[in-house]
This record gives sequence, structure tokens and C-alpha cells, in this order.
Amino acid sequence: MLEPVVQYHGKWPFRRILGMQEPFSVLFSFLNFAAHWVGMSRVEEVIPRWHTLRQYYMAFGYIGLASWTFSMLFHTRDFPLTEKLDYFAAGASVLFGLYLAVIRILRLDLDSPPYRPTLRRLWTLVCVLLYTMHVCYLSFWSWDYTYNMAANVAVGIVQNVLWTGFSIFRYQKYLQSWTAWPGMIVAWIILAMSLELLDFPPWHGLIDAHSLWHLGTVVPTAWWYSFLIKDAQDDIASHRLKA
Repeated sequence: MLEPVVQYHGKWPFRRILGMQEPFSVLFSFLNFAAHWVGMSRVEEVIPRWHTLRQYYMAFGYIGLASWTFSMLFHTRDFPLTEKLDYFAAGASVLFGLYLAVIRILRLDLDSPPYRPTLRRLWTLVCVLLYTMHVCYLSFWSWDYTYNMAANVAVGIVQNVLWTGFSIFRYQKYLQSWTAWPGMIVAWIILAMSLELLDFPPWHGLIDAHSLWHLGTVVPTAWWYSFLIKDAQDDIASHRLKA
């Protein structure tokens, strides 16, 4: 009779490939890295430098690159340092997603009317303080996995609600399919995230639910950049019409 596979310190045993502890999590993290890299290249090529949202989209990309780089390092070798870098980068990615949602939906990237720059600076300060407090709590008070997960989920839910509401509003107003993309992307990511609930022993010691969650975010990442570009192009076209 085959003995059941058991976890050790909450982790499943994996077969190593080229020294990587979780090879398919590394591979799928790299695919997400590549999706950000290609998406950023498209943003640089298509969205002109004068467009006020471009810098935020590029910052989103750089944080994404950092996040998936540290994910690759962590899943290659699980050390205290690689774990912290992975968690801190993931937290930055989630929080910046919320930051970007508010910037885009409220158009805080614009300098008129005069209250927008003030709101932008205030929102930026709030997000920087929240992230600093998050990192300090985990670093100097308690390395709390439950808190870290709860914080990321809470921020993610708020972000998802904002983008979904934004999609519904714009689709009802313009009746253009691409305006509904953020809501569709949110639905995809929620379905992919549900894989984390299906915690099962790695298939052939290689692929587990967590690695499949990483795989499930590749397509929506690429799709998200397509939305950002389409949205910017629509904004540029309307700007030219007004001019």
C-alpha cells in the first residue's frame, strides 16, 4: 500500500530539477515575469511619453518584474531572506494595484481641476505609509503568515471591487466590449486564486496548486496590458477630438 504524502512544516515535498526546490513554480513565475516584460515594451512603444498615465503603467510593470523575480528566487531556494523578499514584493504589487486603481478611476494623474494634485499626493502618502507599516510589522514585530495573507486579500478585494464597478459603469455607458475587460480579468484571477484552496500533493512531485495559481495569472497579466494600452489610446483619441 502506498503511504500518503505528508507535509513538512506546511510544505509538500518536491522533486528538484537543476537545484530548484519547486521547479514549476519557478517556471510559471518566469512566464509572469515575461508577460510583464512584453507588456511594458508595448506600453513604451504605443503610449506616448506625454500621456500622464504612462508613468504609472510603467511603475506597475517594474513592480511586477521585481515581484516575479523574487518569486523565482524564493521557489528556487526557500531561505528566510528569499521568503521575506517574495512576501514584501508581492505585498508591494498588490498595494500598487490598488494605488493604480484609484489613480486611474478618479484620474488623479491629471493636474486639473486644482484639487487633483493634492489628492494624488495624499493618496500616494497613504499608500507609502501603509506599505511601510506593513513591512515594519512583519520585520520587527511578528512574521505573521495569517496577517500577511489577510492584508493582501483585503487590499485585493477592494481593488477588484473598484475595477469591476469601473468596468460595469463604462460598459453601460459606452457599450464597447473592451471597457468590460477589467471585470473579466478580475473574474479570471479570482478563479485562478481558488486553486490555492485545492491544496493537494504535487503531481509527480512537481506541480501543486500553488504553481497552478502562478500559471493562472499569466494570461490575465498579458490581457491587462492590452486593456491599459486600449484605454490609453481611447483617452488620447478623445483628447484629440476635444482639441
